[in-house]
Amino acid sequence: MKKHILCFGDSNTHGYCADPSDCADGGDRFNEDERWTCLLQKKLGEDYLVLEEGLSGRTTVFPDPLHESMAGLDVIYSCMMSHEPLDLLIIMLGTNDTKERLGANAACIGIGMERLVMKAKTVPAWRGGVPKILVICPPHIGEGLYLRPEGMPMGQGCPEKSRELAPYFAQAAQNQGCAFLDAEGLAEFNTVDCMHLSRKGHAQLADCLAAMVPELLS
Repeated sequence: MKKHILCFGDSNTHGYCADPSDCADGGDRFNEDERWTCLLQKKLGEDYLVLEEGLSGRTTVFPDPLHESMAGLDVIYSCMMSHEPLDLLIIMLGTNDTKERLGANAACIGIGMERLVMKAKTVPAWRGGVPKILVICPPHIGEGLYLRPEGMPMGQGCPEKSRELAPYFAQAAQNQGCAFLDAEGLAEFNTVDCMHLSRKGHAQLADCLAAMVPELLS
């Protein structure tokens, strides 16, 4: 049976494209030849099945008063069970957690990630009952966020909090016996809204994960 990899994240897992000129189809979502999840599938080959579970706006554990069903903690069970058996769970969240209206600092976001990981470990979807989880800290949100209309609803302090996340996520992963990857400097954010992967960034992340995943599942 193929090894099943569930990619659980936000718009950067869904493949949102903030710059239509950067997307081959000219739309607002990168296509199957551009998204990191799909590129990872191609690089890993037929012995793996890469499953996409990306939702724009998703957080680790924080409900959003403006949008429904954003807290990853509320849906991680159903997402995992719908794709069982799982060999690896990749979680890349944190960008939306920095929103001012959610009121969470970087330390609290780190606690949220650890809580989400703890929940995922208890879900009976693991092949052989052995949880294997990779936590990815997204690249830093750029200050150019506030030059775009999207920056206003995000609120103040997002770039600063995003720059502080990696140590907290790394500690959460260590506490829970998970693998960790800091995507800052490895995967490029665009310079349009400064919080979404560019086409190049998707390719860079896929390259990095294609090297990591076989080792994690060996």
